[in-house]
Amino acid sequence: MPTTPAQPPVFTQKKLPLLRTEELMLNMGPQHPSTHGVLKVVLELEGERIMKATPVMGFLHRGVEKLAEDGTYHQFIPHTDRLDYVCAMYNNFAYVRAVEKLLDLKVPERSEYLRTIVAEVQRIIGHLFWLGTQALDIGAMTVFFYTFREREFLLDWFDQLCGARLTTSWYRIGGVERDVSQDLIGQLRYFMKEFPPKIDEYNVLLEKNRIWIARTKGIAIISAEDALSFGLSGPTLRGSGVEYDLRKAEPYGAYDQVEWSVPIGVNGDTYDRYWIRIEELKESSKIITQCLDKLPEGPIMADVPQIVAPTKDRVFTNLESMIMQFKFFSVGFPMPKGEIYCGTEAHKGELGFYIVSNGEGKPYRLKIRAPSFIHMGAFDHMSRGYMIADVVTIFGTYDIVMGECDR
Repeated sequence: MPTTPAQPPVFTQKKLPLLRTEELMLNMGPQHPSTHGVLKVVLELEGERIMKATPVMGFLHRGVEKLAEDGTYHQFIPHTDRLDYVCAMYNNFAYVRAVEKLLDLKVPERSEYLRTIVAEVQRIIGHLFWLGTQALDIGAMTVFFYTFREREFLLDWFDQLCGARLTTSWYRIGGVERDVSQDLIGQLRYFMKEFPPKIDEYNVLLEKNRIWIARTKGIAIISAEDALSFGLSGPTLRGSGVEYDLRKAEPYGAYDQVEWSVPIGVNGDTYDRYWIRIEELKESSKIITQCLDKLPEGPIMADVPQIVAPTKDRVFTNLESMIMQFKFFSVGFPMPKGEIYCGTEAHKGELGFYIVSNGEGKPYRLKIRAPSFIHMGAFDHMSRGYMIADVVTIFGTYDIVMGECDR
């Protein structure tokens, strides 16, 4: 039976009342070291206290959703890498799951386990990046070096897996691009054995650090009702005490084949959201270890030649192979007509793809539900009554990436 995770200490703090006197307007960003990208926020201030915070986005708009309409379903996979480039592989996962849902395509069991393993490795990378940069923004530089030490090991692992460290691409419609070697499995087992004590090292530096506590406890509080109203998800929602995780609510991959728990916060503040990500690092380690132990043998791609690209495992004549690959990569195979939405629990929250198909080999319309963009909708609500210095921690508590926000 899954164990119930511990909960963070209960902490309550009331916001100080706003005394409306003379107001000051301040533009923060878009060229600012702590906005985590090209983001501008218009602050209306009473002294140093925030009365209103209006985020202004769109500086990084690249028309990614429109680009999806100009290529085949398979050709769009590398574009998803550039959304949340901190966790590029998870964007691949969310997208190919949406296409497979449209096709009603079943993925081989080994591929499902491999996908789950790599997705959780990517979640660890994302949380390590968040913890290091959030600590750096608040003033704890040492934590940044510690978390990037482990992140570097995993980036090297990704380099061996797919040939890239940042904008990685390995998921494919119907499975994965290549199998995982025994050497890579051994490296990952070694990391999972050494990683839990490293998490304790981060906690020693932060858990009782009076500066960290002062800058996170009671800051950017949002209730469960408000979090649901704003459409928040991931650690930002679970920090407010809402037990909702798509990996449990609508299981996919191999998540229903292993034992793990969903950490839930109490206070809905920045500290609880930090605590949840620390606990998720531990849970991800459990998931990866169990998946490695249970990893089945078998194919890594669905055997559907009309939809999935030819591979070396299938026997074609040279001419047949050339024709198949041309149709797959340049024209695209006919798809079912209809529309679907598929949500995936990325490390930031629910990353969803909505696809409209008119039966051609490329999407008629594609829209992305990016958690960073959704979470910025609650920024004004969570900022009011706090100080200018708290704006930096509120940016960080969402773990936003502007490439995902603006798309």
